[in-house]
This record gives sequence, structure tokens and C-alpha cells, in this order.
Amino acid sequence: MNQPVHNKKGILLVNLGSPKSTDVKDVKEYLDEFLMDEKVIDYRWIFRALLVQGIILKTRPNKSAEAYKTVWTDEGSPLIVISKNLQKELQKLVDVPVGLGMRYAEPSIQTGIQELVDKGITEITLVPLYPQYAMSTTETVIDKAEEVRLKFFPDIKINYVQPFYNREIYIDALAKSIGEKLPPDFDLLQFSYHGVPERHIYKTDPTKTCSMDNCCQKDDHPSHKFCYRHQCYKVTELVREKLGLPKEKVLVTFQSRLGKDKWMEPYTDATLEGLGKKGIKKLAIVCPAFVSDCLETLEEISVEGKEIFLHGGGERFDYIPCLNEDADWVNVVKTLSEEKLAQF
Repeated sequence: MNQPVHNKKGILLVNLGSPKSTDVKDVKEYLDEFLMDEKVIDYRWIFRALLVQGIILKTRPNKSAEAYKTVWTDEGSPLIVISKNLQKELQKLVDVPVGLGMRYAEPSIQTGIQELVDKGITEITLVPLYPQYAMSTTETVIDKAEEVRLKFFPDIKINYVQPFYNREIYIDALAKSIGEKLPPDFDLLQFSYHGVPERHIYKTDPTKTCSMDNCCQKDDHPSHKFCYRHQCYKVTELVREKLGLPKEKVLVTFQSRLGKDKWMEPYTDATLEGLGKKGIKKLAIVCPAFVSDCLETLEEISVEGKEIFLHGGGERFDYIPCLNEDADWVNVVKTLSEEKLAQF
């Protein structure tokens, strides 16, 4: 729709980000910004710099660049392309301008806000494209947006869409997408979420009541609003119920761990390695921490994960894509955005 000139409201979608290209230099620049974020690697600056710039960036950019080459499209990074398509589809449904920013690299959050401000926008609903809350996702997006707002755009107002992991409209869209692609004869549906260090769970709990034991499964617990682990299990359970699957047909694991710190378990790669020996021959896997397919889904899971599973005795591996530009998902983003727009 064409937005009226007098409209002062706008929407800014924010996703993770991606290197500009598969060149090692660009990948290194991206990883430097990403891993030096204190919400991602939460060490003191000097120790973070020693780890990231002194160790990780010496070798990882070459390996990551090769991995990016396997998923790169003619249009560029899958995550960026999908995010732009989501932006375009949402713009068709709303009568306010829709912008796009990335937490890391370009288009940056500052770039996205500037484009909206240039259109006369003074009130922005910002949508972090993460269903679950985590220090390294939702929290760092909001912190960065506030830093940019205070420094460059002190006169604008921003409302933030909160994590929507348990919203019925989201669960309906996710369950429908999975159900449409789930093979009828699968042995197990694995939900692989991006992992985080266990200490992040405790750090983001202002109630200090999380034990990471059985509190995740409780119906009502004060830490649930900030507990990434609980929210992952909640998404899985709600989708399982929506699809009418027995509990024994569903499994939760966590992927993409970095370094030697204790991360949330069970680990996806280690689990995939042993499933074949347990009689799981036909595996379907989905990654609901992501709404857009990216390196972690297209290469780590659908290529590396598949290889691990088949090598371990599995026979068929079906990766179920993210929501991407699915029409139901676009409507979810529309609803979430318009709810916040109405609060100005």
C-alpha cells in the first residue's frame, strides 16, 4: 500500500546480519564485529579481544568464508536476501514505511533508522526477528538500537516488539509450515536451537530464580520471560501439541557452540551422531531459533548435520526450512508490528 505523507510511524525489521561477501577480509570484518559484542562473548574487553582478535580471527575467517561460499546465492547472503523479501512482503500489507537493519554489518540499525527518518518518521516499531529472548539476540538488538537512537536520533521514539515464542499466531504459522513439510513416515522430529553458554541463562534472569533444572517445564515461573532455554522448550511443546505428535517423536537439542565453555545441552552434533545407533533411521529437523535460513541452517544443519547423521547409521535426513517469506509468517510480523504501532 502507499503510505500517506502525514504518517509519522514506521516499522524497522532487525535481523542478525551477514558478511558483505565471501571474501575472507569481509568475513573477518563481520566476525570481528559480531564476536566482539559483549552480549555474545561476555568476557571483560581485554580477555574478549585476546580471544577474538588474538585467536579466533587468526583461523576462523578462512573456514567460515568457505562455508559461506556453499550457501551464497546470486543475490548475495541468504539471510539478507530473505530479510529483504520479508520487508517487501510486509510493505504490501501495511500503510506505514517498512525499513530493514542488521545488528551486525550492513544495512546497519543506524542505516535502517536513517532511511525511516528521511521519510519523516518519528515513531518506530522495531521488530527483533528472534522468537525467543536471549542476551545475544533480542537484548543486544535493543541495546544497540537505544545507543544509536540516543547518539544520532534523540527526537525519535522506538517501541520494541517483545519475544513472541508463545504467541498463538506464531505457533500456528510455525506448526503449519513444519506440518506441510514433515514426511509422513519420519521416525523423529528434532528441534535444533542455537545454543548459548549456560551462564547467559543465569545472567539474563533478573529474578535470580532459574535453576536450569526442572523450572523450564513449570507452567508458571518468574524467570520464564527471560529464559531462552524455557522458551525453546515451550515452542517445541506448543508445536508438538498443535501437530498432535507423541512426545517420543520429538527431541530438543542445541547447536553452534563456540569455545570450551559449558553450553546448553544436549548438543545437536553429538546427538545426530548417535541417533542411528538408537534405531532412528528417518530424521526430520527444524531450527526454530531462526526465522530466516542462514549459514547455521543451510550449511551447519542441512549439510554438516546430514553428513553426521547418515555416517552414524541414519538413512534419510529431511531439513525443514525456516519461515522465511511464508505468507502466514508475514502476517505474524504484521500483527506484532501493528500492536506496537497502536501504542504510540
